[in-house]
Formats: sequence, structure tokens, C-alpha cells
Amino acid sequence: MDWRSVKFDWNRARAFLVTAEEGSLAAAARSLGMTQPTLGRQVAALEKEIGLDLFTRRGRGLELTPNGIKLLEHVRRMGDAANRFSLSASGKSELIEGDVCITASELLSTFVLPSMIKTLREIEPGIELEINSTNEERDLNRREADIALRSFRPTQPELITKKLCRVRGHLYAAKSYLRQLGNPQSIAELNQANYLDTEKPGRLLSLLNSQGFNLTQQNFPVITNSHIVQWELVKQGVAITATVEEIGDNEPLVKRIAVPGLAPIEMDLWIVTHGELRTNRRIRRVFDFLVAEFSDYGSQ
Repeated sequence: MDWRSVKFDWNRARAFLVTAEEGSLAAAARSLGMTQPTLGRQVAALEKEIGLDLFTRRGRGLELTPNGIKLLEHVRRMGDAANRFSLSASGKSELIEGDVCITASELLSTFVLPSMIKTLREIEPGIELEINSTNEERDLNRREADIALRSFRPTQPELITKKLCRVRGHLYAAKSYLRQLGNPQSIAELNQANYLDTEKPGRLLSLLNSQGFNLTQQNFPVITNSHIVQWELVKQGVAITATVEEIGDNEPLVKRIAVPGLAPIEMDLWIVTHGELRTNRRIRRVFDFLVAEFSDYGSQ
């Protein structure tokens, strides 16, 4: 191979790749942790370097040119190779210090992880932690996180998964809202209530109707994609929602709803990491620590 013929800069190619995937310079700059002008200069420098226009502007976003579309697949393969290189190199690290990124839902990140992280920091001060609190799935294969806590078991063969525990959820409402409803004693009475979910129509509507409710979208007048906002709305007496009992039972402003025929909501909680990262001592240390901590959370 004539290495002298490879003249482009990988950082510029990466800037092109992330901009293409994010759809705008602003979103790509946030993803890469750099300023938008810096990223824009990298993309412009790559275009000048290869003598091709890669994007055209469409309103506030960017659209790939035909040349950009042709080159994108090549750059994606380069990005995948760079990720595999990084994973393999990280997997060989023997130091129990450095960065570890954990991604978990807002509720777990807010109400469950903090006490565990406090303990971990006390026993492993060399490990620096990033908590990515999001209800969206992060791609471990692309190093968007090192460890993930999820309510479903991933199927990708390159990921290592372990069941942490089985969590149980219930319907909860502010005590003031239940008084407003006349303290309902049956599912039929609960059909008159308002509920909160993260989407419309959402899983909670389908789940409750499968248990004998007769709810419609009209019972879900407020939707939010944030579980923290959702929980605050419940505490303010806006509506009813479902959450895990370790969170709901410890909030004095709300009460667990228990009526005949209403079954608990159960699901498994999983911890996930990439197979190569599992050989990294600091990743393995955090992984094993969380497994041990969650052994007392929920039921096995």
C-alpha cells in the first residue's frame, strides 16, 4: 500500500462522520465536546483537502451531497475500525484508575445510583465516573458508554450481560389527588383518573388495559419524556403514574394504589458492558461492584 497517497486527516474525517450522523454542526459539536466553529473548520478543511463538497444547507440543518453520500460509508467503516481499536486497547489496561462512563435511566441515576457511587468513590478514588442519565439507549459498541443499566436484555453477541435483580413497580398518586378522586377502591373507579406516561399512546395505557382498565388517550392529558418531571408532576397531584416500589414507597407525598385485580408491574434489571472492555480492570471493577450492590436491591 502506498501510504503517501493517504493525505486526509482522521480528525477531519471524524468531524464529517459525526456531522452527517447528527444532521447539524451544533449537534455534532455537542456530541464531540467541541465548539461549533472548530467543528465547522474541520469539515471545511476536509472538503478543501479532498476537493469535494460534502454538505449543502437545508434550513438549520445540513444535507449530504451525492459525493458526501458516497464517502459516508467509507468513513463509517473507518469509525467502526477506530472504535474496535480503542476497545481493544482499553481492554488491555491494567490500571484501576481513569474514566468509566455509566449510563442509566433518569430514575436509577437520581434515586438509586448516588449512594452506590458514593461508596465506590470511597473505595476506588482513582476511578473517575461519568453518569450519563438518559432514558434513551446508548450504543456500547460505539463507546457511548462503558457500562449500561437496562430494563431489557440486549441481544448483541459482543456484549456481556448479567441480570442484576427483578424490580417491582406499582401505580402511585399524590395523597391529595387520591382524596380528590374520592379514594378509589376499584379499577372501575380508577378509570376516571388522569395518568402520566412518556409517550402517547404509551405502554402504560396498554399495560393497564390488559389488567382490566378501560383507559383511552383522554386519560393521559400530560406527556413528558422525562421520568423526573413525570414524578414531580405526580407529587404535585396532577395525575397517576407507575414507578418502582423502592422509589414510590419512600416518597411521603404519594401513596401506592392497591385495589382488587391490580397486579404489580415486574421487570428484570440488567447490567451490560462490551466484551473487550470486560477485560479492563477498572471497567471490571465497576461492573463487579454494581453487581454486588444491586444484590440487595429488588429480588433475584
